[in-house]
Amino acid sequence: MQSLSEYQDFLQERDRMDFMIQQGYRIKNVVENLSGAFVEFENAQGENETLKILTPDARKYFSVLLMKQQKTGA
Repeated sequence: MQSLSEYQDFLQERDRMDFMIQQGYRIKNVVENLSGAFVEFENAQGENETLKILTPDARKYFSVLLMKQQKTGA
């Protein structure tokens, strides 16, 4: 079972990813390691932003976002 602080960390990471998507960014690249993942986003102007994702639930969440992105081509 997660602690409240772990859940809060997940919510913060999820909200940061959702914000990027809302701003028109798409996931461009993911580099994972044992401690987390670096998710690189790119917008239509070619600007890049990278988020460090640490929580397991947020790592699952960006996987779902990536699958949706590939399915819709958006």
